[in-house]
Amino acid sequence: MGQRLPSVVIVGRPNVGKSTLFNAISGRRRALVGAEPGITRDRIHEQVVYRGRCFELVDTGGIVPQESAEIPSQILKQARVALEQASHVVFVIDGRSELTAADVELAQLLRRLGKPISLAVNKIDAPTCENLMHDFHALGIPDVFPISAEHHLGLDELLEHVTAGFSTVQEEPSPGGIRVAIIGRPNVGKSTLLNALVGEERAIVSAIPGTTRDAVDQSVVRDGVCYVFVDTAGIRRKGKTKLMAEKLSVIMARKHIGLSDVALLVLDASEGVVGLDATIAGYAHEQGRALICCVNKWDLRKPQERTNFAQVIRDELKFLDYAPIAFVSALTGQGVPALYSLVRRVYESAGRRIPTGELNRFLTDLKVQVEPRVLYLTQTAVRPPTFLLFTDRPEPLHFSHERYFINQIRRRFGFEGTPIVIKTRWKRSR
Repeated sequence: MGQRLPSVVIVGRPNVGKSTLFNAISGRRRALVGAEPGITRDRIHEQVVYRGRCFELVDTGGIVPQESAEIPSQILKQARVALEQASHVVFVIDGRSELTAADVELAQLLRRLGKPISLAVNKIDAPTCENLMHDFHALGIPDVFPISAEHHLGLDELLEHVTAGFSTVQEEPSPGGIRVAIIGRPNVGKSTLLNALVGEERAIVSAIPGTTRDAVDQSVVRDGVCYVFVDTAGIRRKGKTKLMAEKLSVIMARKHIGLSDVALLVLDASEGVVGLDATIAGYAHEQGRALICCVNKWDLRKPQERTNFAQVIRDELKFLDYAPIAFVSALTGQGVPALYSLVRRVYESAGRRIPTGELNRFLTDLKVQVEPRVLYLTQTAVRPPTFLLFTDRPEPLHFSHERYFINQIRRRFGFEGTPIVIKTRWKRSR
């Protein structure tokens, strides 16, 4: 048995942004997020590495007071086990609303646990909200952090404090392995590719059934790195998806894309690129997943056709200009071993962080004049790499200017195989 990881438990009332914070810290969209209170009912766990410090992050269901003003102990039952094992508790409250009796009672209960507690005042993304911060010290928790989980603001300060006493490890792929979703239309060879990837390896760690009969996780260790391949159901056109089982398969395939680190988009070399390929690729792109275009059945084509076929992909899937292209034959094994290093490369690319000082030197070197004017920029998240541009006016950047910044960031820093997200924020002059 290995040493137990320190545990960071997120608690709070419903709809204060716990799941959004969980997703922002973990870099995965594992917890469901919505405006309806109580969407998260069970505890959700994820292993996270922050600046070399590895810990288990736990999202708990919203704690709801009964009709009486008290918060009886049974309401905490779902979070009790997690809280008892917690190394640090992050108590999330809504910074846009006044303190409630439930907030006060929950703070009292948490303090009685004797655990280190940080108060995360969420939804603080405007100067007017920052003026309300002093009100929250009334909860009696000394360590208070204004954050915006949605916009990834203030998370570094929070995490630096929360993980200060945790052991430092060499930052490697996530402890559960690099999760790779194999996606594509039906009958393009996804299952054959999965068999080719795991069948030639002798270090298969496990074969765990997925949440549906159509998805199976296969874990493989290669060169000391664990890869978890997920074979998803073929995604059909909406109009052709009539049976409930097929609809659920499509829903689960999209869910597995969201839970993955890297998506392998399998294209059929014998059919070329079709409209449904673009739709499926769009699912991965919109969810910010690193992506590789994997042209299967290449044994049916001539080697000299590669350049033309690659150009077809670039023309038909213009939004995937960042994605590397691999030509393979799952049936013969041609090109399959090279996918491992390619997956590792785009995984590391999607998790890369650029220091703020280096980014602002890059901005100075650009000498670009756009409206509104960009004052400085910082990287706020990984998977996908997300950059926040502070501007001198509240209006957003024009799409063409946003595209320009993405292209220049790629030219300077790489980020092969991953989407890049640009956000803007008006920095009000004081």
